[in-house]
Amino acid sequence: MSDLGARLRARGKRLTTQRERVLAAVGRLGHATPDEIVEAVEADGTGALSVSTVYRSLDALQELGLVGHTHVDHRTPSYHLAEHATHVHVVCRRCGAVGEAPLEVADELVARLDDQLGFAADVSHAAVHGLCRSCREVP
Repeated sequence: MSDLGARLRARGKRLTTQRERVLAAVGRLGHATPDEIVEAVEADGTGALSVSTVYRSLDALQELGLVGHTHVDHRTPSYHLAEHATHVHVVCRRCGAVGEAPLEVADELVARLDDQLGFAADVSHAAVHGLCRSCREVP
């Protein structure tokens, strides 16, 4: 964490106790909503943080490139460590299952968007909605 503290100070930020706790909670959880992060921070034994403090910490950590998020549904974002952004999420509309596919599955789409629109897509934040194998087999 000391290296992280130095990186933050170089960008005019501080590694506050709150940010450190939020970052640790995101790391433990893998993917988590802000409410789940609040619960994880409360469970770390050092006291509760307000939801607004967790959101501000997530915003700061995301601005610094340490945390990213994906909207796996149309409500709350799911946060993860930035280094975990190595896949596209697949979400079943029927059962709600969330899976992962390697980023490479979207290479052709990314290339076409670039070729046809000059748009450089970042699919590491993408969630593709459809039906999982089990739900497709049920009429």
